Amino acid sequence: MNQSDMLFLVLIVIGLSSLTLVIVQFVRSRRRGGDSDGRGGNWWESPWDEDQRR
Repeated sequence: MNQSDMLFLVLIVIGLSSLTLVIVQFVRSRRRGGDSDGRGGNWWESPWDEDQRR
């Protein structure tokens, strides 16, 4: 195994671990039920969507 093979394996491991962290954070935020500041609503709703419901 030469140096370029090792570099390729390290880059693959870094990429997979980054992707795993992003997916875990996304699933945790969806399961928690919205924003972390305590406001209700779905994650895709913006503040101006509330005006249209009234």
